[in-house]
Amino acid sequence: MEGNSVVVEIASIVTDEMRSIVGKEMRRVVSYPVTAQDIRRWVIAVWYPETPPRQYWDEEYARQAPAGSLVAPEDFNPFAWATPEPALDGPQVSQTAFSEAELGVSPPAYSAFILSEINTSHSGIAMRPGDVITGLYSITKYFEREGRMGHMLYTTLTQTLTNQNEDWIRSTDSVFIRY
Repeated sequence: MEGNSVVVEIASIVTDEMRSIVGKEMRRVVSYPVTAQDIRRWVIAVWYPETPPRQYWDEEYARQAPAGSLVAPEDFNPFAWATPEPALDGPQVSQTAFSEAELGVSPPAYSAFILSEINTSHSGIAMRPGDVITGLYSITKYFEREGRMGHMLYTTLTQTLTNQNEDWIRSTDSVFIRY
């Protein structure tokens, strides 16, 4: 039967319960007000051993820059040190770790959990001293495919950051593979 292909239908491991939580808020984190010192610490760490751009640490210089004040770089993490509202009760977990169980849904069984891709979109609105940032996490997509390791479940976890005015700052999609 050369030339004929056999299509094998693989049963989905994404349950109706799992589909029902797509797009629902999984977790919310609220920052302390961002300080100039938080921004300075971040840029010193990120640019080390180089000197960071002046608009991120020199307030007088930043007032003359296009932004008109000190601003955080796009990759700034307002949750890097502490939050007044913990992300989860009990032990702290990585900002990218997740489980459907956070929404009362049984996660699928798996033997490996791999972060495979990160994509970030920015609004162009910068974080500034005094801003209080809210991070919302949700599962936004599931898809499956067969791979060398067998059946794989791809799950996109989206973190959306907004400021105290509810202005969208950025969204980060982290794609995980479970098999």
